[in-house]
Amino acid sequence: MERITSAKNPLIAHLKKLHTDRAYRAQCGQFLCEGRKLLREALHELALHTAEKLKDTTRHCYTSGGRHESVAEHSWRIALMAFFLRDEFPEADMDKVTRMCLIHDLGECFTGDIPAFDKTAQDESTEEALLYQWVASLPSPCREEMRALYDEMAALETQEAQIYKALDKLEAVISHNESDISTWEDHEYDLQLTYGEQNVAFSPYLTALRQAVRQESLDKIAREGDRRK
Repeated sequence: MERITSAKNPLIAHLKKLHTDRAYRAQCGQFLCEGRKLLREALHELALHTAEKLKDTTRHCYTSGGRHESVAEHSWRIALMAFFLRDEFPEADMDKVTRMCLIHDLGECFTGDIPAFDKTAQDESTEEALLYQWVASLPSPCREEMRALYDEMAALETQEAQIYKALDKLEAVISHNESDISTWEDHEYDLQLTYGEQNVAFSPYLTALRQAVRQESLDKIAREGDRRK
């Protein structure tokens, strides 16, 4: 191990420049470990530009305004749903649920969105591999926290993971209710009435919410007409 005896040591000069010169940090691809400052800067450089892709990554569903919704919009709204429902689950860590909602579709930065009814096991495996590779490149402690959250979400054993998954399914059905019925595929008339039922079964409150959304679908079909071919 080198012993540093002078402030003029090249390593000291390098560290000072890392501390003060953003362009130099970008050139070197290195960050000076200074707790929160490192985290803020590294996440900006390594994560935010990647996550921005979800603004332009479209989902199968349309908005009420007639355009494809983005993955970012879907993720934002299920996080908002978690915020609204926090008092319904006082025993759960709803802040964790919100974090799960915010990060749950980041893998689609690399693969795009594939509708649930078209997604294969191979698609899921590819997305997971690319996502975990990216997560491994993030700075600590976010790297470890995000990987732990993804593992918990995949296992679906905790109440927090079950709430996140239920909201993910519910938001998709609600979005279809808001879109013009002409954008529905034929199989979605039945899917709107059943999608996510097993995911809400653990919670009487979410089960009642799912029933209300189902009724909204039935009312929409009655009002706008069944346009299946």
